[in-house]
Amino acid sequence: MKHYEQLLSMGCFTWDELCRVVGNESTAQTLAYRYMKQGYIARVRRGLYVALDLLTKSSSVSKYRIASKISHSSCVSHYSAFEYFGFQNQVSYVVNVSSETPFANFDFEGITYSYISSRLSQGVTQQTDGVRVTDIERTVLDGINDFDKIMGLEELLRCLSLVPSLDEPRLLDYLAAYGKQVLYQKTGYLLESFKSELRLSDRFFAICAESVGESKRYLLRDRSRKDIRYDEKWRLVVPKNLMSLIERDYQDAQI
Repeated sequence: MKHYEQLLSMGCFTWDELCRVVGNESTAQTLAYRYMKQGYIARVRRGLYVALDLLTKSSSVSKYRIASKISHSSCVSHYSAFEYFGFQNQVSYVVNVSSETPFANFDFEGITYSYISSRLSQGVTQQTDGVRVTDIERTVLDGINDFDKIMGLEELLRCLSLVPSLDEPRLLDYLAAYGKQVLYQKTGYLLESFKSELRLSDRFFAICAESVGESKRYLLRDRSRKDIRYDEKWRLVVPKNLMSLIERDYQDAQI
């Protein structure tokens, strides 16, 4: 157990880090094989390991920390970033991981780590617990951009309803970096319902409106829905009553 305490303090570590701890690749291979057999460490995926608690035989680090070590650029994002910050109420067994380096989705200890191609290079924060996670402004924009593929509109709205405020200049910087006209449309429309809660100014929505252009788009992929209307300001086909989507869920939960 010469190196176990050091690996336990690291929690989650790559092959290269293991080699640095023991001094060379040959020793690292021997140690990794022996420690995995003895239940001191476990392999998460090729090149990535966790130290195990000797009593529980489970990993000693969070799913968010593991996600942060998958690649040099990996970070917790989208629904999982909302979850990390405490802006949603349901625990998910899928971790959304944005990364500049692609990786195949994999499972570890009942959690699925799901790859998402990074949309931006900025907006990633390093937390004191070692977790890399998108900041709340980028998380909101990533969520709006990808809600139809990852979390659904209702879940996005529930998360937005828990966010206390947003940094307006940062939001605008990220919108400009995204460079997508439709994202200005969807962001302006969706955040307008939370304008006062998120402390966003009229100027923010004016800038979004100026970037809308002439294209008419659909907020939701399902164009056969009956409960939709056209929002002329944002040039979007949207639900007739947006907030009723989460108000209905809340009412159902009280029954």
